[in-house]
Amino acid sequence: MKILTTTSSFGRADRSPVDLLTAAGCEVQDNPHGRTLTEDEVAELLHRHKPDGIIAGVEPLTRAVLADAAAHLKVVSRCGTGLDNVDLDAARAHAIQVLNTPEAPAEAVAELTIGLVFALLRNLAFHNHSVRSGQWSKKMGFLLSETTVGIAGLGRVGRRVGTFLDMLGAKIVACDVHPDHAWLAAHPRVTLVDIGELLPAADLVTLHLPSAAKEMHHFMNATRIAHMKPGSYLVNTSRGALIDEAALTAALDSGHLAGAALDVFEHEPYQGVLINQPNVILSPHAGSYARATRVRMEIEASQNLLTTLSEK
Repeated sequence: MKILTTTSSFGRADRSPVDLLTAAGCEVQDNPHGRTLTEDEVAELLHRHKPDGIIAGVEPLTRAVLADAAAHLKVVSRCGTGLDNVDLDAARAHAIQVLNTPEAPAEAVAELTIGLVFALLRNLAFHNHSVRSGQWSKKMGFLLSETTVGIAGLGRVGRRVGTFLDMLGAKIVACDVHPDHAWLAAHPRVTLVDIGELLPAADLVTLHLPSAAKEMHHFMNATRIAHMKPGSYLVNTSRGALIDEAALTAALDSGHLAGAALDVFEHEPYQGVLINQPNVILSPHAGSYARATRVRMEIEASQNLLTTLSEK
């Protein structure tokens, strides 16, 4: 079997996932660019190597890409949770099975979220720049225990974030269309509200929502951002397309929002206007980039691929 790995760093942290594939008799071709592939690049690699399966990252697996590869491609095994970069309708039409690893990255993404929350509340980016530039300026921050955090989405990551925040003493409001009532019962200090109540109540809002559904695109639009508490913060480690970047930029420029921290973007690698915003912390979609998590994701994606190909 021929396998193409299109993630930017497959097997870099640990060779176990590669060894797993080769031990099963697979011929493995790596992403030669060492970064997120463009649509043209992934199409060219699929055309050149004609793999039976791919272990995918966040590169665009569009209708055109999948149609061109349909004669040989049987499985897309996503190393990660989100499937927004895969045209699922096209995959179904060409009988290409699409898999993901939803549990593996949840802990790492939740931990990064907590790190970004503290970074915003305690102005870490500003203080780092202050010391490096020789200014030694300080900006007063906030204690987490005096902060109301709004969690939009109580899925795998959102619940972990809520557990961390609850342990750390934050006041928490949360919303979810299908909440886990057992988890809520175990966390009685978490108040379940709708999004209309959450936004004006929270000093900081963190997003943990899927964006594959059309109605979730730009979920945080100008109207919802305007409903956020003046001087509040926005964190997104979920999906880039959840936020209308123009609306976020306008809210930061006006001072309505005090800051934001983003690990995901609608277009990646990110080169947009938020790069010039001093009160925005930017991270290169690194939520799952913890060694143990990365290895677990890659092994799980490899096992999913092998199991599914063996059934074809």
